[in-house]
Amino acid sequence: MAVRDLSPVALVVGDPKRAIDAAERLEGGREIGSNREYLTLTGTIDGQRVTVCSHGVGAAGANVCFTELLQGGVTAFIRAGSCGALTRELSDGDLVVADAAVREDAATEHLVPLAYPATPDRGLTGRLTDAAARRGVPAREGLIVTDANFYPGLNGPRWAPYPELGAIAVEMELAALFVLARSRGARAAGILTVDGNLVTDRDPAHSDYDPHREVVARGISTMLDVAVEAAGSITAEPPT
Repeated sequence: MAVRDLSPVALVVGDPKRAIDAAERLEGGREIGSNREYLTLTGTIDGQRVTVCSHGVGAAGANVCFTELLQGGVTAFIRAGSCGALTRELSDGDLVVADAAVREDAATEHLVPLAYPATPDRGLTGRLTDAAARRGVPAREGLIVTDANFYPGLNGPRWAPYPELGAIAVEMELAALFVLARSRGARAAGILTVDGNLVTDRDPAHSDYDPHREVVARGISTMLDVAVEAAGSITAEPPT
C-alpha cells in the first residue's frame, strides 16, 4: 500500500467484513492493503475520496491502525462500531454518537497523561448527527466508556461505575482514537450501534451474547449509511 492510496478522510471499523460492507457504499471501492486484522480500501462518494480501514478489537491493536493512518496523512477519522447499552433507554439496533469517552482502555495511559481528555471533534460529530437526521434516524448523543476487556475479570467490568455517572454505552476503541487524533492535530468522531443492553441483560459473562440478530444487522447497515455520508461531506477544517 502506498501513501498516495490513502485519503485524508478515513472511516475506521473493527471488523474487516464491516470494512468491506462500508466500501461497497463507495464508488470504485478497492482494496489497497491487507495484513492481519487490518484491511484497507479506498473509494469515493460524491467525488470525495474516503479510505476505509479495519482495526480489530481493543485499543492497543487499534492504535497501530490509527497511528499508521496518521503517519500516512489521514487528518479526519470516523469510527463506526458496536456497543453495549448502559441505560434502559437504549435498545438493540439504536444508534449512539459519542460526545466524550471514558479512558478505561488500558492503552492511552502509556501515550498521554491520564488527565488528558478523550473528546471528539465537534464539527465531525455534527456531521454524523446531521447525516442521521437527514435519514430520519434517531441518534442518541452521550458519554461512552472505552473498556479494555470484553469479558469481565475477578474485579468486575471497568464500565461498572459509569452508568451512575452518566455513561450511556460501552465499547473498546473510541477513547484511543479520540486521544491519538487530538494529540496529533487530527479530528475524530464516533457512531455506534447497540448490540446488547448490559443494564437489562442478566448475564455479566456475556455467554448468551449474540450480535448477529436481524435487529442489530439493520442498525449496523443504517449506521454505515450515516457514517459514509458523513465521511463524504468532510472538508479541510481545523480541529474543534
